[in-house]
Amino acid sequence: MSVSRDVWSDLWLLRQPWTEPPGDPLAVSELSEAERSRADAFHRAHDRLLYLTAHIALRRLLASYLGIAPREVDLVREPCPGCGEPHGRPAVAGDPPPLHYSLSHSSGLALFGVAAVPIGVDVEKVPSGETVQLCLPALHQAEQSELEESGPEERRSEFARLWTRKEAYLKGIGTGLARDLGKDYLGESGGAVNDPPGWTVRNVPCGSSHVNHVAAAALSVDDARPARIGWLPADFLFAGSVPDLELVRGA
Repeated sequence: MSVSRDVWSDLWLLRQPWTEPPGDPLAVSELSEAERSRADAFHRAHDRLLYLTAHIALRRLLASYLGIAPREVDLVREPCPGCGEPHGRPAVAGDPPPLHYSLSHSSGLALFGVAAVPIGVDVEKVPSGETVQLCLPALHQAEQSELEESGPEERRSEFARLWTRKEAYLKGIGTGLARDLGKDYLGESGGAVNDPPGWTVRNVPCGSSHVNHVAAAALSVDDARPARIGWLPADFLFAGSVPDLELVRGA
């Protein structure tokens, strides 16, 4: 992932717990009332836990950048590029926003992007061959052709890399999957990703895990330099811990 010299971007990864961690409780009180209500609406305890840990980490992370308490972070939705209603890209309140962010989590791994310009991130586990075949017809024709040249096993990982690039970009522009998946070509020609105009889209390393994950980030800038990538510690989630601001600001 890369940005221009005068634009910064950071990517943070978090391994989410599969069960409620022992000892100190999660910092649920730092969430908004709406976030706590949404968490309580999940029927499965594990789904509730994944939502809570992702959003606790997000609030603490943004608060560390902004120099405020997590409960003071004012999260809003920008207007949808298609209809203008307030269900577009999630953002920190402000005109202009003091920073931009994106969140994705899948099968116990969360990815956070924080940047000076609009950003989108996505992390997924490598899908089954059946899922690839089901989704393939929705992609850009050139993307379909590239994937069909690969063998079944290679196709799964290449599809995952492509899908995360595409979803990161669509989250970055604020449409999400409501946009036609065949409209934008984000394939790889000559070993290089085809970047949409005004954007840099790259797959990013996300470490080893019990699940084979693939990740990508999209940044609304053309020129490039490497972004910072780091891991958040597990105690970043606990009510009894104080997030290390230097971890975020000085990494």
